[in-house]
Amino acid sequence: MSRFWSPPRPQAFCTCVCSLLAEGNFLCEAMTCRLFEGKEHAASYWKYRVAPSDHLIQQVLDFLEKHQGGPFELAVDVGCGSGQGTQLLAKHFASVVGTDVSPAQIQVALQHVKEPNITYRQCVAEELPFADSSVDLVTAMSAFHWFDRPHFLQEAHRVLKPCGCLALLNYTVDMELSYGDCCSHQLNQVCKEFYAALQPYRSLHLGVSSIHLYQEAYETIPYPDKEWQECVWDRRCMPLSSYMGLVESFSSYQALLREDSQRAAALSQDICRRLMSVMKVTSAETEVVVAVKYFYLLACKPQEAQE
Repeated sequence: MSRFWSPPRPQAFCTCVCSLLAEGNFLCEAMTCRLFEGKEHAASYWKYRVAPSDHLIQQVLDFLEKHQGGPFELAVDVGCGSGQGTQLLAKHFASVVGTDVSPAQIQVALQHVKEPNITYRQCVAEELPFADSSVDLVTAMSAFHWFDRPHFLQEAHRVLKPCGCLALLNYTVDMELSYGDCCSHQLNQVCKEFYAALQPYRSLHLGVSSIHLYQEAYETIPYPDKEWQECVWDRRCMPLSSYMGLVESFSSYQALLREDSQRAAALSQDICRRLMSVMKVTSAETEVVVAVKYFYLLACKPQEAQE
């Protein structure tokens, strides 16, 4: 008997998900791909990583409300990192649990807990410490692409209540900047060069683009009620230094940093200097507008699903 699934199984779901493994579409065989685990990286993650906007979270809640109705008891945020997204769920559920494989990320998340109904658990995404059919909402915000995806989908199906929902959200690397009357084309040409310099350090686990992994999941999940949204722009103001810190928190920059810290630092300094030059400013604390392109998958477990 599979450690990830207990018979009797919903045959269609099992067949579709297991086909991902059979076709060799999954690149990391051994459970969750473990990155973002150093203490310094976890602290940087908390300081710079962006969380979904209230609008995006409301899209998830509206989908859940439509299919299940309230009140909502339990949300589980898998691959929660330092907890920015987890905190956004607190006011909508009686209890919210963030899980992550990294002790350092969990430690940072615990340091910033503000709501009494949020708790955190260290565990892998493919073995969630929750009973069958006990969870209203399972989310993974900018994390699903690092999981053993077929096994995680099986595990999410196991823990979700009938009419419970799965929400997988992520954003693309190619963020865009704008600043006053500054030429956005020039500004974003520098950004594109930054992203291109980091491309060779991108994890093979992600393939050419992580969006394809989410599209594949959308096509694979046999739930009849599901939604796919490929382009939702979220614009927010932040200091230029925070934009730089955000890119530096990406796994590709961290890989370069591990290989050659001086080269990584020189790249960041050069990009920041060039951006300030285009903006005609002298301080990296000057605020810019950062446009982040999100995509997401929402799926509702059928009422008649059997465990």
